[in-house]
Amino acid sequence: MLKRLKPTTPGQRGMVLLVSKTNKKSKSARGLLKPLKGPKGRSKGKISQRHQSRGAKKFYRIIDFKRNKSDVEGLVYTIEYDPNRNCNIAMVNYIDGDKRYILAPEGLKAGDKVVSSSKAAPKIGNATELSNIPLGVSIHNIEINPGRGGQMVRSAGTSAVITAKEGKYVNIKMPSGEVKRFLASCMATIGVLGNADFKNTKIGKAGRKRHMGIRPTVRGIAFSNPRDHSHGGSYKSTGIGLKTPVSRTGVPSKGYKTRKRKHTDIYKVRDRRSK
Repeated sequence: MLKRLKPTTPGQRGMVLLVSKTNKKSKSARGLLKPLKGPKGRSKGKISQRHQSRGAKKFYRIIDFKRNKSDVEGLVYTIEYDPNRNCNIAMVNYIDGDKRYILAPEGLKAGDKVVSSSKAAPKIGNATELSNIPLGVSIHNIEINPGRGGQMVRSAGTSAVITAKEGKYVNIKMPSGEVKRFLASCMATIGVLGNADFKNTKIGKAGRKRHMGIRPTVRGIAFSNPRDHSHGGSYKSTGIGLKTPVSRTGVPSKGYKTRKRKHTDIYKVRDRRSK
């Protein structure tokens, strides 16, 4: 749910906040937190990646992407906010006493039961093999290789759909529109990830970006010296003209293909650009 503030200050005039439906009851489990220390984007005090800073202090929540707690039923205890990602997370208490965080899909609430099993029912929050999921069911947190853990479709409001099953492979339509083949033995979680309105939020002011660890960005054309940027110097008032847009290190930033893992194209059934 989105929330607009009264414009009592300039920063709140255009601010649009996301009100998360969380119900955190107590402190997070100590074994599921990991401190995030040190400056971001630095190496021995030098900038290794521009436009990044420390930001507000926070802990990293260890998420169970593998869902390898097989055939053990768990109870959703809380739905919590995670400062490290745009979707909420759910703490699951298993009947053997173990506690783990999972990505919270839309519709999952405290008190629900979830399980990870090769024979699990296609219910929201359950994790099972792709071969056990019916066609047309929305899924997320998809494995690329069996046992490695979910790596695909983990952002707020996203989901993929199984479109076909062919032997040991399963065709899945990704959020981008691309159709890819996955091994049927790979795991995935049922449901659409929550916080779908995250894309409609507005930061409102520069200070919130600094809290997020994002430093200011200067346009290349605004540099006064071409030694500092290829677009600097005399281009400041006239534009870069017919020159190819490049980054500060000279790498083309438009029309330059950066994909290197061409050997994975064999798993592509339909390109995302095709109609």
